[in-house]
Amino acid sequence: MHLPVLVHESIQALAIRAGGTYVDGTFGRGGHSRAILERLGRRGKLIALDRDPQAEAAARALADPRFTFVRAAFSNISQVLGERKVDGLLFDLGVSSPQLDDPARGFSFRADGPLDMRMDPSSGVSAAQWLAQAEEQEITEVIRGYGEERFAKQIAAAIVASRVREPIVGTRQLAGLVGQAVRTREPGQDPATRTFQAVRIHVNRELEEVSLMLPRAVQHLAPGARLAVISFHSLEDRIVKRFLQHQARPQMPRDLPLRASEMPQPSLKIMGRAVKASPEEIQSNPRARSAILRVAERTAAPYVPNIRIEPDARWRN
Repeated sequence: MHLPVLVHESIQALAIRAGGTYVDGTFGRGGHSRAILERLGRRGKLIALDRDPQAEAAARALADPRFTFVRAAFSNISQVLGERKVDGLLFDLGVSSPQLDDPARGFSFRADGPLDMRMDPSSGVSAAQWLAQAEEQEITEVIRGYGEERFAKQIAAAIVASRVREPIVGTRQLAGLVGQAVRTREPGQDPATRTFQAVRIHVNRELEEVSLMLPRAVQHLAPGARLAVISFHSLEDRIVKRFLQHQARPQMPRDLPLRASEMPQPSLKIMGRAVKASPEEIQSNPRARSAILRVAERTAAPYVPNIRIEPDARWRN
């Protein structure tokens, strides 16, 4: 059973109006969507997105005339919304519990399954295909950058040496290789945890998706509307944090002579501090331990991009 994270906090952050239009950019199994629908009135609307076919199947069970589901990556939000402005957008980033728990999806090493890891199995290159063709240096950089794995070089070397003998096609097979290459690990953490996380992020272009989504999301917010983003990985959260900060504090060259009245106005206002899960929620749902919720409100100022988000953060501190 999938337990949505920070439900109360994220729904409260959206400040839902009964007749408003809202977007759940990461439907998953519909936990946040159902909570939004509970707050909406008869004229309210909810649009949900997800690129996972199993999420699409779960959405069919949500029979509500106010609800619309579109199978799409959240980076394609502009294609879904067109010219429409909405009253709130919610994004719960990362992988969902059903994806992790299904061995056929290949996200976890806890049960043996095909090494796939794609959130949309019909699109892109699987983890097995990428590991079969990637150069050793690229594998090293991905595992070090996205997994923050200090034994990345040794793991990459083990993968390249092993694939000469036989293809790496199973989750347990990859986990075994990593376990042999990692000499020490923190108590309670499997040696393969960081590597699986890194490969999943790379295969699904997760950081690129977030970097593309954020500026597009702002453009679809009506004045006073809220943007709420839940991150689970430090690199994701860093992208979200920096984007919100730059949109809330427009930067101009120091030597450019401008009056105060001529300074660009911020397109976003940050709402409070980052929110983390309570000890009670973490106890009932350990996945919430790393969750961070950041919220911003759209101002009436025109949106003017003033930061180039670096989508590939593998080598950034």
